Amino acid sequence: MTDQSVCQIVSTSHAVLCASLHALCFSEGEQWSAEAFTALLSAPGVMAWIVLEENEPSGVLMIRYVSDEAEILTLGVIPAHQRRNLASKLIDHACDILRDQGVHSLYLEVSTDNRAATALYVKQGFLQCGYRKAYYHDGSDACVMRYDLVNVIM
Repeated sequence: MTDQSVCQIVSTSHAVLCASLHALCFSEGEQWSAEAFTALLSAPGVMAWIVLEENEPSGVLMIRYVSDEAEILTLGVIPAHQRRNLASKLIDHACDILRDQGVHSLYLEVSTDNRAATALYVKQGFLQCGYRKAYYHDGSDACVMRYDLVNVIM
């Protein structure tokens, strides 16, 4: 079976698509609007990609970087396309771009209740570096994780 997925950078003109994907990935209280995507994509240092699987938009990743640090703002793959390594593909693609931008560290927060996402990040090489009590709107705690973009064994 050949890999039929590709990452594509998006701009403010894709805000409605990004919001539609986000709505399929997250519960109602966590969904971002097209206006939120437009505002973020208009900000300096913010980049986003969608992953297309057999030409179908299947996931979205947005990052923000300043100087030599970056953070994942959101990452989601629609349920019908999960468990196909699409989130890993988005992360790997973003890491390549970030390295080219001179970024050394990539951070994220993930709910301690989200075991699947935590397992994905650990598999990608992220390490826990902090903890945020009652970080999310539902009261769940966040694990802060870091990925070293410079000292990676490939």
